[in-house]
Amino acid sequence: MGLVLELLKNRRAQHKKSVALLCDPDIPSHQITDQVQKALLCGIDLFLVGGSHLSVGNTSECVKLIKSLGAQNVILFPGNEVQVVKEADAILFMSLISGRNPDFLISKQVAAAPFVKLSNLEAIPTGYMLVESGKLTSALYISNTLPLPNNKPDIAAATAMAGELLGMQLFYLDAGSGAEYPIPQSIIHAVKTSTNGILFVGGGIRTPLSAAAAWECGADVVVVGNGIFEDDSLMADLTVALKQINQRTSVSS
Repeated sequence: MGLVLELLKNRRAQHKKSVALLCDPDIPSHQITDQVQKALLCGIDLFLVGGSHLSVGNTSECVKLIKSLGAQNVILFPGNEVQVVKEADAILFMSLISGRNPDFLISKQVAAAPFVKLSNLEAIPTGYMLVESGKLTSALYISNTLPLPNNKPDIAAATAMAGELLGMQLFYLDAGSGAEYPIPQSIIHAVKTSTNGILFVGGGIRTPLSAAAAWECGADVVVVGNGIFEDDSLMADLTVALKQINQRTSVSS
């Protein structure tokens, strides 16, 4: 087991939740620097790098910038094989199991696999699941797939179970960048209770209340991206909410 996956599993065993900051390489470097520094001051130690589509960004330079600021556990969240770089600590080696586009089920993975095998990247087998979020997001448009219905938790659960039986150890429920609303609690709960994988939840989380709801329903890691860059106070507010839920779970366990 690699170091990042081991860290995540140890935290789950201790009933500890986490926040991960998602950095899109298309965001100007000074803004990434500012938010990563704030995240580090708040004690956040999980950083995702990637996006559905990059127009000007450089993934390698973005990873190196984040690590130069002292960040640990810098994890690739690649939209395609071009975003796979050796400078990161780990990669969510994802298959878009919520869709039926063969490019994102296996073709992109085949293209990236030789590079990943030769690198020092810790590859974490990940089932990526897009969930209906009220609008067409970049992830949906680029992947050319239908999302999981947000009112059908049984379909989400069955999809995750299939991924687990195929060997996936982490599941990422994503409403997509700029989602109108976050993942429904029923979907999070269904996936959490039907699998043993680490559960990431992202997209549409813009308040401490929505983050807390995701944690309460079973998310191990809440991922925030656009919301952090739109609201300077959100990082600190999320940290307070995280400490509160971790205190409650440690007492109850």
